[in-house]
Amino acid sequence: MGLAYAKHFDVNKNMEANAAADVFGALSQESRLLVLRLLMSAGPNGLRSGEIADRLALHPATTSFHLNALERAGLTQARRQGRQIIHAARFAALRELIVFLTETCCSGRPELCGDIARLLPDIPEETDTVTPAFNVLFLCTRNSARSLMAEAILAKLGGDRFRAYSAGSDPARAPMPEVIEKLEALGHDVSRLRCKSWTEFTRAEAPRMDFVIALCDTLQGQQCPDFGGHVLTASWPLPGPAKFAGGSTERALLLNELYASMHRRIGIFVNLPFASLDRMSLRHRLEDLGEAPVTANGGR
Repeated sequence: MGLAYAKHFDVNKNMEANAAADVFGALSQESRLLVLRLLMSAGPNGLRSGEIADRLALHPATTSFHLNALERAGLTQARRQGRQIIHAARFAALRELIVFLTETCCSGRPELCGDIARLLPDIPEETDTVTPAFNVLFLCTRNSARSLMAEAILAKLGGDRFRAYSAGSDPARAPMPEVIEKLEALGHDVSRLRCKSWTEFTRAEAPRMDFVIALCDTLQGQQCPDFGGHVLTASWPLPGPAKFAGGSTERALLLNELYASMHRRIGIFVNLPFASLDRMSLRHRLEDLGEAPVTANGGR
């Protein structure tokens, strides 16, 4: 997944000998091997570099050095979650390494190699570009304002190429009335908008998400659920309307600015050249959108 994957594997998903040597070179250092084993135990959610350093009693600079080497070898990948960088093992690359080592086992009959055959699951299709249509999940704490607004905007701007969803870590009982009124006034369909927990999207029957975008910095300190290693995540921190101060006129102005900022970001998002962007480039585009000014005058 991403540029590292394309660098080390050909289109037939067969690892070349020199790429395998690069991987083994990256794993030849004891601490680096321990880092990878720790990330494998953490699963697709991954770990922060600081947490890795603490668990393995490594200096932060040393940990970063090892993580960079593992990512260059295609064994790990990094993603932004809020203001933090999360590192995770790339299980497809590890499976591909096992395939390379065993593909000639017993004259091409790996089933004769005993338990090794169990280590050879089918490799999931993994491409270097992303194509429509997409499921997009917007997250915030209460799922009563920002994430509902984003869901409604994407549903209108995305057409048939996007399916919009929203959820929260601690959902409110009902959507914020002034947000619903604003959306209705602007011609959005609000009939299906409701506050719901993000656990709805971790169930087996839930739609598989392609993008998960958090609209607040910390989600009250909670760790996001595991939506799968294929998901592209981003953070677009935006102010919550519940915290808007002042009279009704000032609050209405702030809500208008919030809507305009959200509409601008989502408008750029749906018009990205998905077919020509690899996953790393697309991740950078999403992160850049999170750094855009929230209001017309650049304020938050």
